[in-house]
Amino acid sequence: MTSRRRASSPATEADATVARHGRLPRTGAGRGVLKLVGAGLAVVLVSSLCVAGVAVWNLTSQIKPGVALEGEENIPEIGAIEGGVNLLLVGSDSGEGNPAYGERGEHLADVTMLLHISEDHSNATVVSFPRDLLVPIPSCDGHSAMSAQKLNSSLSYGGLSCTVETVKDLTGLDIPFAAKIEFDGVIQMSNAVGGVPVCVASDIRDKQIGLYLTAGEHTLSGWDALQFVRTRYGVGDGSDLSRISNQQVFLSSLARTIKSAETLSDPVKVYGLAQAAVSNMEMSNSLQNVTTLASIALALKDIPLDNVNFVRYPGGTGTSGGLSVVIPNKSDASILFDAIAADQPITITGDTGDGSSVDPNAPVEEATPETPETPADPGATGEATAPDATQPPTPTSVELPSTIMGQSAGTYTCSAGQ
Repeated sequence: MTSRRRASSPATEADATVARHGRLPRTGAGRGVLKLVGAGLAVVLVSSLCVAGVAVWNLTSQIKPGVALEGEENIPEIGAIEGGVNLLLVGSDSGEGNPAYGERGEHLADVTMLLHISEDHSNATVVSFPRDLLVPIPSCDGHSAMSAQKLNSSLSYGGLSCTVETVKDLTGLDIPFAAKIEFDGVIQMSNAVGGVPVCVASDIRDKQIGLYLTAGEHTLSGWDALQFVRTRYGVGDGSDLSRISNQQVFLSSLARTIKSAETLSDPVKVYGLAQAAVSNMEMSNSLQNVTTLASIALALKDIPLDNVNFVRYPGGTGTSGGLSVVIPNKSDASILFDAIAADQPITITGDTGDGSSVDPNAPVEEATPETPETPADPGATGEATAPDATQPPTPTSVELPSTIMGQSAGTYTCSAGQ
């Protein structure tokens, strides 16, 4: 699949009244057949796919040798999907999954992330969009287009497909895959892996949701894990932007936890992740096919954590119609999405964001001593060897503006409490 840029309509700073409409129907998630790749999807849908293929690969590798059956040669093999992938994940805080998160009938996108897997499956980029980002929303589900609304209202306005269309217009990228997950999925996934370790640099006191964590190391599961992901007024400057960097602390740690041998070697944990994913999802029709799900997961199997970058859509806080919003920085964002469309790797030059900081006590991997290569010809004169013309050139990495903050999945960070 080749990414395609499209011209996006300009945003204005008009009133940002959130539109709310009636309850939307949910579609089935095909739970039975998806358990095979659920372990991959658990990461696909909550830690942004960075280790999905590893879980799938581990699960299938434990199957004992089979018995040959007549006609089985006609069954196609499942391999990694060809080319790149763009997949949109929406985390909903609606009361549809659990009334503790909101009123039934209200569908607001609390988390919106776009995953891009490179054409050669060597790296991946996850873009987090602030829920308060002021954007145009196209005509959805029979409703008129709006020139400037908060991004999270697009889910209420026209369901998952409307959020996809909104992000497509904003980024100019084709997005053929999408999924929505309820917050109960975060609880179940954190429980399935036995808790997610997080570092807290300074105390978190969020009276709005009742989350209180002292500085230090914590292993979070269940309700505490969900509240950590949801907290806004307990981290950084209390803005939507600080919340995203705090979420990336959790997601990168969850990715490392899932990829660890302690998780992948435990069938109970692997199947727990699978169940947590498929029982809390609404997926696009393009993801209903088990072969497609498995092939996307396998595309991520060999991507190192350091090659998975979490970044935040650039923008600054402001007001519109008396409401707090995030004003998009379109010029800097275009550099990011031009790189994604061209399938170029990216380099983050900005910091991790106000809601987090690099962990000063992060483990340091010992460098492996390099072994000098023995020349193929003992009599070699040391002349330069011509590059292999059959190998495609390595894409040039694009340095992002410092306004685009984030971290790699391999970077250890701490939450910055208030």
